[in-house]
Amino acid sequence: MADPYSVLGVQRGATDAEIKSAYRKLAKELHPDKNKDNPKASERFAQATNAYDLLSDKDKRGRFDRGEIDGDGNPTAPFGFGGGHPGGGGGFRGGHPGGQGGGFDFGGGGGGDFSDIFEGLFGGRQAGGGGPFGRGQRAAPPKGANVNYRLAVDFADAATRAPQRITLQDGKPLDVKLPAGVEHGMQMRLSGKGQPGPGGAGDAIITIEIRSHPFFVRDGDAVRIDLPITLAEAVAGAKVRVPTVDGPVMLAIPPGSSSGKTLRLKGKGFTTKSGERGDQYVRLMVEVPADDAALKAFVENWHDDRSVRGHMGV
Repeated sequence: MADPYSVLGVQRGATDAEIKSAYRKLAKELHPDKNKDNPKASERFAQATNAYDLLSDKDKRGRFDRGEIDGDGNPTAPFGFGGGHPGGGGGFRGGHPGGQGGGFDFGGGGGGDFSDIFEGLFGGRQAGGGGPFGRGQRAAPPKGANVNYRLAVDFADAATRAPQRITLQDGKPLDVKLPAGVEHGMQMRLSGKGQPGPGGAGDAIITIEIRSHPFFVRDGDAVRIDLPITLAEAVAGAKVRVPTVDGPVMLAIPPGSSSGKTLRLKGKGFTTKSGERGDQYVRLMVEVPADDAALKAFVENWHDDRSVRGHMGV
């Protein structure tokens, strides 16, 4: 009574195309005609076939997701209707008869269209009459496989949603617009940019990787930065250039600023999901020279009697 999603290696929210693709891959690997001396492969093939039969039938899949039937298609209620014989609902029903090609019997009551899968893999007969995978009606041809890409984006480009360019598998470049609220690890789906197939091309799945920055740090939709300033700028105040993801801007430092004082630059952060921009927070860090004779002489003749650590109990 295995979980059909686990058997096929797909997520519960998988599309019909993803389920068919997963089963096709397993069938090609495990089919008994290719594994005559490997009974375990035949067992796994049977499990995969049952799983595909259940998940490709919308009614069965819905009943399984609601907990009404188990992975073999049997009712989960102890006195439920419908019978529980695995062969009764169109699932896998038999062993591999000696000397027969494709010797697995698939009933016509299930949801999986095995004919086009095995026809493509092993040259089986078309659906419809008395072929070993015969069914009354063929399913739509499958789409091509999805193709996965990784897109490394500079920190500032991610914050400003600067256009990006990616080279597809066929060598063609494609300009990509980053989504609002973009985050590291977010995935974008580009319809029809995957591998070609009889039912149309699959999709391109792009995973976004935002590069780290030497002095910018992301905090939600905000950007934070530690800005070094001189002792003179801190004491007397000044206007200094500060880097932002949009380029340098002028920032007014109030007189008497201490290390740790934080100033805000509005609208210089990441774009939010609503399309607005977050803010940039600038933490001032006073840089004192390590060996300045004039400064040492000044401090020796200057006294500050404040209890700057009194609130800490020391």
